[in-house]
Amino acid sequence: MLIHAGRIAALSSSDSTPAPRVPPGAQVLDCSGMSVTAGLWNSHVHILPVKLLHADRKTGAQLTSALQEMLTGWGFTSVFDVASILANTNNIRSRITAGEILGPRILTTGEPFFPRDGVPSYVKSYLEDNRITLPDDPSTAAAVARVRRQVRAGVDGIKIFAGSIEGDEVLPMPLERAQAIVVEAHRLERPVFAHPSNLAGIELALDSGVDVLAHVTSDDQPWSGELVERMRRAHMALIPTLSLFDVEATKDGASVEQAQKIVDRAVARLRAYAAAGGEILFGTDVGYIYQFDTAEEYTLMARAGMSFRQILASLTTNPARRFGLAGHSGRLAHNMDADLSVFMGDPDSDLTALSHVRYTIRAGKIIFQAGPAGAGP
Repeated sequence: MLIHAGRIAALSSSDSTPAPRVPPGAQVLDCSGMSVTAGLWNSHVHILPVKLLHADRKTGAQLTSALQEMLTGWGFTSVFDVASILANTNNIRSRITAGEILGPRILTTGEPFFPRDGVPSYVKSYLEDNRITLPDDPSTAAAVARVRRQVRAGVDGIKIFAGSIEGDEVLPMPLERAQAIVVEAHRLERPVFAHPSNLAGIELALDSGVDVLAHVTSDDQPWSGELVERMRRAHMALIPTLSLFDVEATKDGASVEQAQKIVDRAVARLRAYAAAGGEILFGTDVGYIYQFDTAEEYTLMARAGMSFRQILASLTTNPARRFGLAGHSGRLAHNMDADLSVFMGDPDSDLTALSHVRYTIRAGKIIFQAGPAGAGP
């Protein structure tokens, strides 16, 4: 493969095709015994860890290191940040564009939208400790006006909490507010993500026209065949975030058996939607959780019946198409973006090889390089 000016200039796809001529002075990466894919997407992250907050006070080297630990060290060349502080995320994005920081393409929703007084209880202390205030729109009109402001400020999507966890209860967003936010976002050509929390949250997401469900649910309310078919007919994409449920159950002190039951329910819901032909996007919720290693997520997706090719599509072609970048991203082909993930081993025979990254390359530039063992950052 020959890369020039951030694009794939030429490539040989088989032993019978002549290899591109290497120009004098070109940097050469010998990837013998390795596997190369189009750059991976993580469609559910948060630019919220302490190491990434208050970016204006941090050096490019500090932020590069934090992004490698969390994202690029696991092969991600593109991510969708689905809740963060927009000004801070824009600071990081502009410095990546300027070359000061080595990082992925970051799409963002900026600050999310909640029901009134609906900032989730589980993040309030973290927000206070880090001097972060999230907007609490007093009315539907105020929420719609904020959609417009955030789009002007550069967001690539909008995130709503269809159901916000408040202690032992789930506070639903009023349908009228959700519909108004989605209508305005779609008028401005931005996709809408929803955090569902429970079955009622999925129903609200469907009734309001949401594009992407940011999680499966793992409570004891099963997904009926009718619900799955409604989601599929609505062309709703699903981000499973299966390893999240294991992390959260363990954090909450669940027994091994209880944690397994929670994870099994989440896996079953992914299995149902994937089997029905629903679109799956890979995502891990990193930045909220700190389990950066992706091996468990791949393993759980396989347990849900997804093949390697389906999982690879969730990491490449599906998000590129869903987010309007398929014309230049998501595939290895002539004149496509030179966004590449290089792995030790063959993920087609050992899926966890996807977590053993040797190089992450964005627009033809190495933004992460591991040692020969390729064991992550």
